[in-house]
Amino acid sequence: MDLDRRRARYAADILGSTGVENPRVEAAFAAVPREEFLTPPPWRIFLPGGVIEKNTSDPSELYADVLVVLDRAKGINNGQPSLHAAWIAAVDPQPGESAVHIGIGTGYYTAILATLVGEGGRVAAYEIEARLAALAEKHLARFPQVTVHAASGVGQALPEADVIYVNAAATAPDARWLTALKPLGRLVFPWQAGRGGAVTLVVRRAAAGFAADPTIAVGFIGCVGAQEPPAASAGRDPRETRSVWLRADRPPDATATAVYDDVWFSSDPV
Repeated sequence: MDLDRRRARYAADILGSTGVENPRVEAAFAAVPREEFLTPPPWRIFLPGGVIEKNTSDPSELYADVLVVLDRAKGINNGQPSLHAAWIAAVDPQPGESAVHIGIGTGYYTAILATLVGEGGRVAAYEIEARLAALAEKHLARFPQVTVHAASGVGQALPEADVIYVNAAATAPDARWLTALKPLGRLVFPWQAGRGGAVTLVVRRAAAGFAADPTIAVGFIGCVGAQEPPAASAGRDPRETRSVWLRADRPPDATATAVYDDVWFSSDPV
């Protein structure tokens, strides 16, 4: 089977495994050649759960639901395609929208986002590891709508965005991620509310605040600069979270599920 056909089957398989129907996201995964947005071969690929499978230089083996090592010493990988397909479908980037991607690695999922927003959109892409950022900039040069920043996406002002896509675990979102969201904007990141793993948190900006929806458990490397401990204890289960607030807008109250210096989480819906 040639690579184009294999990539199309891979795209259908990973979307199918999520239970989500999104023809645009499936088409983007079918269009972007994964092998062109990684470190040079041979690639070390493994299944979710950390079980190492093999080294390979065959690009066809990348078209399975496998992770690919980008920096073994630092634990940085090109993550599981089905997870990213589900996340991207959840925030559903539209043609002409603006996106911020934090923790881009070597640019594969950035290329998917760029394909979805199209030439009329834009993607501001951040990678703190200089070697990976240099590779990503080279890989993404074909997308004029993408700007790569060899810098952290934490602790600095970000451009206004319809979508913010974070690929490193945070104990709490940087307040600047929330304030950068446009009305109806969507943020997704791995929320590491306690010890151990993280859960996917999808945040949507509404007129009255930021609605939050914790969903599937995930495992991600920690986000540098976004690993602050809680500023205060909260009596509720983090899984009850339904909204997130800037402390400057609303002080924490009895609905708090987690409280940090600049933001807090609540069981109140927006």
